[in-house]
Amino acid sequence: MLTDFGRVLLFFIIAGIFVTLGLVTAWIVRPKRPYPDKLTTYECGEDPVGSPWVKYNIRFYVVALIFLIFEVEILFLFPWALVYQDLGLFAFIEMVIFLVILFVGYAYVWVRGDLDWDRPEPDIPFITSLNKNNPDGTFR
Repeated sequence: MLTDFGRVLLFFIIAGIFVTLGLVTAWIVRPKRPYPDKLTTYECGEDPVGSPWVKYNIRFYVVALIFLIFEVEILFLFPWALVYQDLGLFAFIEMVIFLVILFVGYAYVWVRGDLDWDRPEPDIPFITSLNKNNPDGTFR
């Protein structure tokens, strides 16, 4: 008789056999026709131009992370909506507090400018000099 852990181990063994069997079958059945175009970089059907070691703008990552954070938080609304009638007023107040916190986070990201694709250049103040030899008054 198998215990619960034995069943899990048996499941992992069978899963490993299926994966191995699928990979070996694909390796045997696939056509073997090598040619130089298979070794080139594939980039959306276009010929690659330039070096692949390009520094990407950090805004891509920031927008993606902000999207993921808010997407995961919004997913908490679906289970709550399904059992809303059974939970009562206390659960409604908790969800309102949760949504207020979520909205404050969204407003913070918006005001900070992380959702703007083209951020304005910062206004760097000049330090004025009291030197009489400097006619425009800027520090050099």
